[in-house]
Amino acid sequence: MELSIAQPISEPTGGLAGWAIDLIDSLGEPGLALLCALDSMLSIVPADIVMPLVGFSAAQGAISLGAAIAWATAGSVAGSLVLYALGARLGRDRARALLTKIPGIKTETVDRTEAWFARHGAKAVVFGRLLPGFRSLISVPAGVERMPLPTFVLLTAIGSLMWNSILLVTGYLLGENWHRMADVTGMFQYVFFGALAVAAVFFVAKRRGRRRKQQAKTVVPDGVVPDGDATE
Repeated sequence: MELSIAQPISEPTGGLAGWAIDLIDSLGEPGLALLCALDSMLSIVPADIVMPLVGFSAAQGAISLGAAIAWATAGSVAGSLVLYALGARLGRDRARALLTKIPGIKTETVDRTEAWFARHGAKAVVFGRLLPGFRSLISVPAGVERMPLPTFVLLTAIGSLMWNSILLVTGYLLGENWHRMADVTGMFQYVFFGALAVAAVFFVAKRRGRRRKQQAKTVVPDGVVPDGDATE
């Protein structure tokens, strides 16, 4: 089945975006899955541009929205498994050395992703799918640390389902204004990071409050006289 997603575009699209559109037009739903797999592996494919257009095409009846979400999520998981296997097979140092040689992947991004996984574990795999850069690289430390494969697949599928649904459903709802998705995703990322900051402040405040309560409940054992209160 051909999606013919190029038809709703009023102007020609070139570069990687044009290539991605041609790929989906040629292969249909498997092309969408392949696009998402490449995005999960390299994060250089402009999925943020193409996916909303696919959502718009779904609104035009070219494809079922549910089918688009399912194919996209399957592709995302498949691409993530490649990087998971790379991390598990090469280990931290060799995987890091290989990744930093890929154009567009910065050393600091690799290090930040690794640190984020070390701190948050399973949550990093889910929510990392919502963030540029982290979306692909988070699979590597999961492989290095040998996260159980069924757990990794489940968490990756959940995160990918969330992100792909955001892109496709928003494109579906925006209709001919699908190209404004960049504004929506930019706003979403600010909201996401803001929510993380608020959650961190709340966690720290709650932890300090718990410590104060524990200190207040501390009772001096019977028969023990605090220093300075002893009488001669």
